[in-house]
Amino acid sequence: ASSDELNPAPVAKRDNLLALLSRRDGATIAEMMEASGWQQPSVRGFLAGTVKTRLRLALTSKKTAGEPRRYRIDTKRGR
Repeated sequence: ASSDELNPAPVAKRDNLLALLSRRDGATIAEMMEASGWQQPSVRGFLAGTVKTRLRLALTSKKTAGEPRRYRIDTKRGR
């Protein structure tokens, strides 16, 4: 089995979500749900399981009063 077959997130959806998370202002859970067609628990599972554990990316989140929490991949310069 190829690694793609073992990956629960289809590559196109994964890449779309990673692109959203890489934006300067990141993405909300709702934006990621809309982009992927997934329910909230699946998006959260993707963040924890794929982004943080499998890809070992630094995921940060920021909550501004009156706004939904925004998640972002913190890209360190010089890596």
